[in-house]
Amino acid sequence: MKMEVTIMIVGIAMFCTGLIMFYSIELGQTDSSLRLIKNTGTFIGLSGMGVTLAGILLYLINRNEAPIVETFDV
Repeated sequence: MKMEVTIMIVGIAMFCTGLIMFYSIELGQTDSSLRLIKNTGTFIGLSGMGVTLAGILLYLINRNEAPIVETFDV
């Protein structure tokens, strides 16, 4: 499997994990451990979006372009 696809899969998994961690805790929690889990979910979700974007950009940069064929039919 290409590295770009692997990076995109890891980024999507990070984003989904962050969503689960963020939305599993209700708003207004005063317990510090629950707030830490919610804040960690925010960080992991945003990092996952960045990793996914990096994988997409690597895929776009490394794809092979068709060679330029010049025809001079005059």
